[in-house]
Amino acid sequence: MKRGKDSTAESPVTGLVRRLGGRLAFGGDYNPEQWDEAVWKEDDLLMRWAHVNLVTVGVFSWALLEPEEGRYDFGWLDAHLDRLHAGGVAVDLATPTASPPPWFTLAHPDAMPVTAEGVRLTHGSRDTYCLAAPAYRQACVRIATALAQRYGDHPAVAMWHVHNEYATVCHCDHAAAAFRVWLRARHGTLDALNDAWGTAFWSQRYGSWEQIEPPRATQWHRNPALALDYRRFWSDLALDAYREQRDAIRAHTPADRPVTTNLMLPGYQVLDLWAFGREVDVVGIDHYPAAPGVDAAADTAFGADRARSFGGGRPWLLIEQGANTVYTEGRTLPKEPGDLLRHTLAHIARGSEGALFFQWRQSRAGAEIWHSAMVPHAGPDSRVFREVTDAGAVVSRLGELAGSVVRPRAAVLHDSDCWWALDGQGLPSAALDYHRELRRAHRALWDAGVTADLAHPDDPDLGRYPLLVAPALFLLSDAAAERLRAYVHGGGTLLVQHFAGVVDERHHARLGGYPAEPLRVALGVRVEEYRPLAADAVAVLSDGSHGTEWSELLRLTDPAEAVARYTEGALAGEPALTRHAYGAGTAWYASTRLDDPSYAALTARLLSESGVRPEAPVPPGVEAVRRHSPAGDRSWLFLVNHTAAPATVAAAGHDLLTARTIPPAGLTLPPGGTAVLRQDAPGSS
Repeated sequence: MKRGKDSTAESPVTGLVRRLGGRLAFGGDYNPEQWDEAVWKEDDLLMRWAHVNLVTVGVFSWALLEPEEGRYDFGWLDAHLDRLHAGGVAVDLATPTASPPPWFTLAHPDAMPVTAEGVRLTHGSRDTYCLAAPAYRQACVRIATALAQRYGDHPAVAMWHVHNEYATVCHCDHAAAAFRVWLRARHGTLDALNDAWGTAFWSQRYGSWEQIEPPRATQWHRNPALALDYRRFWSDLALDAYREQRDAIRAHTPADRPVTTNLMLPGYQVLDLWAFGREVDVVGIDHYPAAPGVDAAADTAFGADRARSFGGGRPWLLIEQGANTVYTEGRTLPKEPGDLLRHTLAHIARGSEGALFFQWRQSRAGAEIWHSAMVPHAGPDSRVFREVTDAGAVVSRLGELAGSVVRPRAAVLHDSDCWWALDGQGLPSAALDYHRELRRAHRALWDAGVTADLAHPDDPDLGRYPLLVAPALFLLSDAAAERLRAYVHGGGTLLVQHFAGVVDERHHARLGGYPAEPLRVALGVRVEEYRPLAADAVAVLSDGSHGTEWSELLRLTDPAEAVARYTEGALAGEPALTRHAYGAGTAWYASTRLDDPSYAALTARLLSESGVRPEAPVPPGVEAVRRHSPAGDRSWLFLVNHTAAPATVAAAGHDLLTARTIPPAGLTLPPGGTAVLRQDAPGSS
């Protein structure tokens, strides 16, 4: 059955779960080409022990699949797909385009990426390509088509994985030419472009399209509007490259085999992942915590909530995590014992249809020789592999959750344009960091026990969330500002934080006071002046809370109230934290970056006012997340104890992990313990 428009065809997620025998996915990247037959035989045995049912194959295999241009060698891949299928392991078949082979580099040196400083990179790593180079794009479609023609109906293939972590940004002449085409489509005329970019400043007015270059290294600050448009352009270019391969695969693939790519956390991928979420059949992400311990748990929740949100709340898939990997500054730390299961369950709790790892077997050579794996260098007689097998057994018991959804009642606003605009030069403070604030807002809700979505300001259905937090709303269109005004007027609770709505979508400063006028109306404030604080300065507020890094001179409009005022310096007596009852809702504004205790206290008040509660009454340090059946007749409560002490939770149900019925008195989770309680809705049979 080829992909068509039959509305009765099953969804991609349903098809994936069906092809996995009704089980959630468990496995990881598998690179059998790195090993010999003796290891393959051991792999077959170990995968059965670990309950592996899905592996990603071929991600970095271009040089083997196409040893020279136009000549393919599929024999080795045929054998491995047949072997895996015989062992009951399905395949997520990848296109290998993140790592062009050496022959491609020699034949097409102009397809290698060029840095902003003008340095052309050479072969020797992955991600050495320019997405704008015609030869590269043609080669990608060619290999994707060849793979789909050969394996589109192969019984082992359960889904398709395009590329790997689209990330490389290029500033070469190919990119410049493609950028000009994109600019013509976006702006129409040079006059419109010059107006949008404010090129009257610094004698930058363009007299022809050919004069426009990418934002390459220059003497001082780049034009911020040009830099913003280049980020937008590159994201669109990457999405076009994904679509080309996806469409080539779909032409030869049954409809029940979803096509996706693996998305990464910000900072690595300079992409609009909302746009990718609309194009993939199933959102897939890679996630590696950036800190150990409870911070890793919070970071895992952030990554999972982000993935679910990019797909509009649909179930998604964790394509990569590290079995024993926590990345910190200059070090790769091991995970604590039990974290492998806790992180796996946290992703599934927040909507993933399983959990995959990079990779199955730890490489004995190559650039990622020290990247952790399900089977480490020490082999199966190791703590890591024992934890892998335990996690596989747990995931194998959770098949009944497939297709269920998470229904958060709070959201943090997230817009790639805001990120790209704030990640620029010449701002009033170097301390402004978009994703630091995004993570902090999410973390405050996580600490309070609340599961949160990420939501885009352009979402037409923001009213489904009683509480919205806007932590770094630097760039805001008039339409989005009006949408937020209407949200508050309709009954929502909104927190807007400092330096918000100060530029429009063209990166032009708002005149007459900040933020954008419709949002000013909802907030009841007009920001007259920004006053960044010195690095070590602390602003003491009248309610005993403290602000750091930033302050602002505000003017209130009746009936907005100052909940807290500055107590010192030039702003002594001026409003710092404000509240405005507007229509049926309430809008808050924080003109300074509150310290962590003050921010937690504000979050608690916002949750109380908006009526948003945790999924279950749990003691501090216990995470509770709920998935719901589509019909609403059943839910599954995930409980994770992040403390070093036993924790008692008053929740009843059938624990899928122990097959025990938990009475209304509840259960006691051991230190680091977990539970997944099936709970039927009142009145359901």
